[in-house]
Parts: sequence; structure tokens; C-alpha cells
Amino acid sequence: MKEFKPYRRKAYYYETDRMDIVHHSNYIRWLEEARIDLMEQAGCPFELTEKQGIVSPVLSVSAEYKYPVRFGDEFEVKCRLLSFNGCRFELEYEINNITTGQLSCIARTTHCFTGTDLRPVRMQKKFPELYENLREALEDNEE
Repeated sequence: MKEFKPYRRKAYYYETDRMDIVHHSNYIRWLEEARIDLMEQAGCPFELTEKQGIVSPVLSVSAEYKYPVRFGDEFEVKCRLLSFNGCRFELEYEINNITTGQLSCIARTTHCFTGTDLRPVRMQKKFPELYENLREALEDNEE
């Protein structure tokens, strides 16, 4: 079983608002950073997929904010692949403030694989190696 490491960094000053907390829109950016990191760990780095003409647009995002992250706080994003059907996939996230020890946000995103023309791509047929990497990542999360 492959273990995926959480994405980790500190909150930057420019990400905060006048209340000295990270603006809610930046959590969505962090989800994307964590997704890119997870895909790389799963053997599907964006550099490779985009070179092959594959993009993965966002279909939906939902986020529930629990406790704020402030400038300088260290946080981690645990990202987990929930589903993958060969074209569409869903991810689940948990953002934890390491500095305070509090859960900051839970979220989900849904994506699909398309060509640059935004037509769906069946990964198993067109890119079997990348398909297998994602299928294995899903199985690892189910164990």
C-alpha cells in the first residue's frame, strides 16, 4: 500500500485579510496545491499529463470552514482520492492548522480529464499507464 504524504506549508502574509486571518478564497488555492502534489505522488504529475494534452478542469468545489489559519501558521492538507471512473474523479481534503492543532477546513472537489479541446478523455484507453496509477491510488485509499 502506498502512503501519500500530506501537503504542508506556512500561510503567507498576502493570503490574509484585514482580520488577520487567511481569506477564504485561499483555502481553494491550497486544495489545488494539494491536488497537484497528490497527483505527482500517485505517478500522474501535471507536467506529464499536460505535455500529453490532458487537462483536468474543476467541475465542483465545496468547502466547510471550521477554524481560521493566520499568517505564519503551518498547515497541512490531507488529500484523498474518493472515486475515479476513468474520466471523472473526486477528491476529499482536510486542512489542519498544525500551529494550533485545530481542523481548519474540510472540502471536496470533482474533476474530469479532457483534451485541450475540453472533450472528455477515457484514460484507460488513451493513457493506460496514468489510468493504472490512479486506479492504484484509489485502491490504496480504500484499504
